[in-house]
Amino acid sequence: MKKNDPVVVNAWCMYDWANSVHALVIVSSIFPVYFSATALHASGTPETNFLGLQIKSSVLFSYTVSFAFLITAAAVPLCTAVADATGKKKTFMQFFCYLGALSCMGLYFFTKETLIPSIFLFGLSLVGWSGSIVFYDSYLPQIATEDNFDRYSARGFSMGYLGSVLLLLFNLSMILAPGFYGITDKALPARISFFTVGLWWILFAQIPFHYLPAGTPTREKSGNWIFNGFKELAGIYRELRRQPYLAQFLTAFFIYTMGVRTVMYVATLFGATELKLPSQSLIITVLLIQLVGIIGSYTFAWLSGWIGNIYALMVGVSIWIGICLGAYYTTEAMEFYFVACAVGMVMGGIQSLSRSTYSKLIPEHTSETASYFSFYDVTEKIAIVTGTFIYGTVEYLTGSMRNSILALLIIFVIGLVLLSRIPSRKVYHFGLEGNKN
Repeated sequence: MKKNDPVVVNAWCMYDWANSVHALVIVSSIFPVYFSATALHASGTPETNFLGLQIKSSVLFSYTVSFAFLITAAAVPLCTAVADATGKKKTFMQFFCYLGALSCMGLYFFTKETLIPSIFLFGLSLVGWSGSIVFYDSYLPQIATEDNFDRYSARGFSMGYLGSVLLLLFNLSMILAPGFYGITDKALPARISFFTVGLWWILFAQIPFHYLPAGTPTREKSGNWIFNGFKELAGIYRELRRQPYLAQFLTAFFIYTMGVRTVMYVATLFGATELKLPSQSLIITVLLIQLVGIIGSYTFAWLSGWIGNIYALMVGVSIWIGICLGAYYTTEAMEFYFVACAVGMVMGGIQSLSRSTYSKLIPEHTSETASYFSFYDVTEKIAIVTGTFIYGTVEYLTGSMRNSILALLIIFVIGLVLLSRIPSRKVYHFGLEGNKN
């Protein structure tokens, strides 16, 4: 298909607009606050009974994220291999999208009495979101030329930030002024917010679903799809082993993503649990992160054009090290806001740049982009599983989230060292000189 088509590119970016409300409302803002309040023990302690176990709500939240992404990491590689082999990439993307969106809608029924099924719905929403993202990301090298990867990737993240802020502002208006909407139940606005996330996600996803190509089978229709999927996956793995710089990047990406994504999932809980900040302060923090994130995405796209992708990523990881140090010593709301602004500046930028850097590293003319991106996605999901598990375990053993932050700091330092070992001006495809990274 014709690359750099403005209609197709903008439609692709609209999936960021559609799905990012999940990351903002469900993962980062309203749901964690509602979850912490709803999961409180009858005695008022921050512990809850989950399947017979007494566990802190913040630890349960972290472990739910870990388990959900573990499921995704196991399922997605096979799905992407089958998608490439059969040409059904868009179909798989739609399946995971609807799974996540409908799970969000189901959270409308989240109360103290429905805690256990709601935890499972939260986990399924994460599976749906993360599963759809791998197919979404895999379209980038298919719809754009390499010189536009950084710019289009940043545009997608920026649209995601903007769209999610718009929906969050509407949801906040219900939470802060329920009487204006004729709502008397204090818990109802938050539950309606969860439903609107699923509705928003499904409705705006129809734009990319309409314009993105369905995909072309890379194999003849013979044999079992699942068996062919395993063969496809094994073939991609063999190709990855022939590309040392791609393997080095995935290793570094795995390490620093442990820190990045863990911060995304636990930042609100840190403010609520460790700093005892009120809900309004936490929501303001999340809005700051989103708005600054728009600037950050484009800043890192510009920076990569100036000093190269690897050096730009090293700058981002270095800032994350400073963020961890700042968060460890944070005790006041204003300090928390300052750290949040720094998080917003690098959060979207480093994710956007990681996606575009990987797009540059995969073979230029491959038709198996979904399978290649499955390795990227699995690396990211296992990183999330590992990071959130480490964070939750350190808190469980020491009783303090601040010690967990120190563990993340060490992770970022290791990631920076690994990035520094990757050539920063040129990459090589199958031993041949390639393009700038």
